[in-house]
Amino acid sequence: MLNAALRTLRTRWATFAGSFVALSLGVALLAVTGLALASSLDTPDRAPERFAAAPAVVRGQDTLRVPTPVGDRTEELAQPRAVPAGTIAELERLGRVVEDRSFAVRAEGGPADLVGHPWSTAAFAPYTLDAGRAPRTADEVVVTGGWAAPGARVRTDRGTVRVVGTVPDRGFEDAVFYTDAHAARLSPLSVQLVVAGADPTAVRDAVRGSAGVQVLTGDDRRYADADPDRDSEALTAMNALFGTAGGVTAFVSVFVVASTFAFAVAQRRREFGLLRTAGATPGQIRRMVFAEALLVGVLASAAGCVLGSYGAPRLAAWVVDGGLAPAWFTIGDHTWPYHMAFWTGLLVALCGVVAASWRAGTTGPAEALREASVDAGSMTPGRWLFGLGLLLTALVTLVIALTGDPGDLLHRKTYVLRPMLLITAVALLAPVVVRPLTRVLAWPAARSPGATGMLVRENAAAGVRRTAAVAAPVLVTVALAGSLLGATATLNEAKATETRERTTAAFVVTAPDGAPGTGPDTRTTGFDARTVERIRAVPGTAEVSPSSSSAVYVLEEGVALIRSEARAVGSPRALAATSRLPLAAGKATGLDDHSIIVNEEWERHSVGRSVRVWLGDGTEKTLRIAAVMHTGTGDNGVYVTPANAPGAAVDRVDVALTAGADVEAVAAGLREAVRPAGGEVFTKDEWVAATYPETNRPTRVGLFLILGIALLYTGISLVNTMVMATSDRVRDLAVLRLAGATDGQVLRLVGAESLLVVAVGALLGLVAAVLNLAGMWAALRLLSVYATPVVPWETIGAVVAACAFLAVLASVVPAALALRRRPAELAGTRGE
Repeated sequence: MLNAALRTLRTRWATFAGSFVALSLGVALLAVTGLALASSLDTPDRAPERFAAAPAVVRGQDTLRVPTPVGDRTEELAQPRAVPAGTIAELERLGRVVEDRSFAVRAEGGPADLVGHPWSTAAFAPYTLDAGRAPRTADEVVVTGGWAAPGARVRTDRGTVRVVGTVPDRGFEDAVFYTDAHAARLSPLSVQLVVAGADPTAVRDAVRGSAGVQVLTGDDRRYADADPDRDSEALTAMNALFGTAGGVTAFVSVFVVASTFAFAVAQRRREFGLLRTAGATPGQIRRMVFAEALLVGVLASAAGCVLGSYGAPRLAAWVVDGGLAPAWFTIGDHTWPYHMAFWTGLLVALCGVVAASWRAGTTGPAEALREASVDAGSMTPGRWLFGLGLLLTALVTLVIALTGDPGDLLHRKTYVLRPMLLITAVALLAPVVVRPLTRVLAWPAARSPGATGMLVRENAAAGVRRTAAVAAPVLVTVALAGSLLGATATLNEAKATETRERTTAAFVVTAPDGAPGTGPDTRTTGFDARTVERIRAVPGTAEVSPSSSSAVYVLEEGVALIRSEARAVGSPRALAATSRLPLAAGKATGLDDHSIIVNEEWERHSVGRSVRVWLGDGTEKTLRIAAVMHTGTGDNGVYVTPANAPGAAVDRVDVALTAGADVEAVAAGLREAVRPAGGEVFTKDEWVAATYPETNRPTRVGLFLILGIALLYTGISLVNTMVMATSDRVRDLAVLRLAGATDGQVLRLVGAESLLVVAVGALLGLVAAVLNLAGMWAALRLLSVYATPVVPWETIGAVVAACAFLAVLASVVPAALALRRRPAELAGTRGE
């Protein structure tokens, strides 16, 4: 059998080319994914940056720790606590205490991510002046990077300042340094400090006994830097991206290999019949087909490992350049990813040929006498079993999710993986609808004058197996494009709908943004009381609802510490006047200092019931549930009063207008009221547009990588299958030529058939995508979000156009080459 398989591969190499290329690319991607994963496990921690020259950094309590029967549970506090005054007094005996502060700064002509600090902290990076001098007054600053020269006056949201010095850019931040006194006025809260010149051991002794206070030394000083976990988070996102891509690759690889081998077996029925006539047993036929797959798998897996070794370093450079991985990320020297990729590729090849080999073994000797190529019995019992089983599984699991936890359908892992079940089921059952669907789609062409339309319809309907084999990869790609991009777009639109329906205020005023990525101690500086009073004093305002961002923690089932984002509102009456909360029970006006508004995700969410919670600064408290909101898309947090959000600054003010108020005049008044503190004024529509969710970059890259892989495999499968199908029809083409058809007419017929088959696959893929989006729409309805599903028509159109181009090219070119021979020659040729 091995000798026969070798001869078959040599004579029918074109038949197996698609499977070889598909497997090679799949194994290469699996090898790259494994190498990236292995290289991310032994990467070094980022070195300290802002405090590299500080002997030690003292931080206040920034972690909530709750004991449970299965061990302590921890969460990062939304409002870290400052170092206690008594501890600071002890530290002052050891040396000069320098309090650190970080706050956002917006400057005309400056970098987008400017962050302000006290000048005294510059020495701990260390920053050294390369021009000018240190700041001495409140309107003087030192900047990094030289974007402003000494002597320049710069307008900022913190007032106009004069640059008196510059320091070199250290690469990890764009900073503005103020005097210590002015920095304290701009950002009163400080959660970490340095004792200049103090011995770390003495510092530890001084803070001993202060609950929650930490002393960071050595490499641990990086936890006082901006976003210290960004490297691990980036690597986690990168691994998730490549892991998902690897899973989709394996899925599509099996699909392509199975489709190619199934079609190849269907084409070789007469050959297998001749072998059976010569005495070959069904087992020998099956072993020969398995041997062919084994040889293809071994060769393709080996080639894929070689491709992976060359591609991995280049991919690592790409993810670093794209900001998806830290700058130091490189591919290490690992061997296990190659073993994993090789054996996975071989397993994919063998799994893909199981059904085809069984069908090959059932070929009888009578097939040797078959001259016609009309498909019959294209739906085998196994195909019915697996197709209906997967369809039933997809529907049952969808119903279970909708009745049990509809919110799970909105998670990225779910809406990426769940469509695979339905797509596979539709692809397996496609032959059932291919014949009626082709007749319907080709009906207008068949009614037109001439025989071309009729021939297109009858050829596609007669060759059900060929049509299904070509349509399957188109189906997969269109379904993935519609399901994945449609799911993210639908979810984003649902979140925007929630914002639109919840906001009834005429204006939303926001404080200057918190400095991006400046560590857990950074928050929006917020509006002070005077700014809020100036907003209230603007003529035409009826209700003003200031609020701040915080968090609340609850222990569910006695073991899970859950964090919920919280909004602290000063007046429940003003909240009700400026917002429309999606309440399931209770009233927003029932909120007070002893109560909380929760959502239905909470384990206990009955109005009037008391719950034990921990506030944003870690304070434990028992609050009564005043109202319960629908869960929605998961962005419905909780509401408390400022008494239960200690340390949270006002970062948003919603404004409702009096009847007949001049909107333009109120807008101008609000802008003038917040001008000294910075901030922005939005109308309701501007606010909805400004907060419209956007898919984060790693997720967006991952989705397009998945679609790129699917489209690549679709192209391979289309070209391979169309070449095989066209070469098998050379006698049909000769008959048409002998009947009087010109070369142009024959080629137009072949091209039209290809377009019809692509249309069949696109329509079936669209059905699968719509069914997947219908599940998400139903989940949103159950969560009381009434958003319309979004179908990415532009992307689907581009995918279908690409598939149509490849299909026409891969069918017309072989047909044109075949037509170079005389019709009488072709009439006696069987497609090989």
